[in-house]
Amino acid sequence: VQLQASGGGLVQAGGSLTLVCVASGRTANIYAVGWFRRAPGKEREFVSAINWNNDRTYVADSVQGRFIISRDNAKNGVTLQMNSLKPEDTAIYYCAGDRIFSYRDYYDSRAYDYWGQGTLVTVSS
Repeated sequence: VQLQASGGGLVQAGGSLTLVCVASGRTANIYAVGWFRRAPGKEREFVSAINWNNDRTYVADSVQGRFIISRDNAKNGVTLQMNSLKPEDTAIYYCAGDRIFSYRDYYDSRAYDYWGQGTLVTVSS
């Protein structure tokens, strides 16, 4: 399975960006797709995830109400719509695929088996 993340860029605070994660290869192995981010000098953190089977979504408290994750069947992938962006959202964003979805660890990056290369989001104040 290969994951390709794109859509990052430079945006002013309050603006919006849409990230796209496209899956290829043995995508039948994927049961969930998550977005994680790593800000400069910080640990990687969970942003959002979607269960591939029932489209149920999960969002971190820090982005609740601003970020929306959805499945894009046409692209065989997932989009992350990011609204009302803040400077603290600046980070490299990674998409990841999980072979075994679990309600207990969908927010844990160690549960994910496949990773994309990351796309940089910079929010200026």
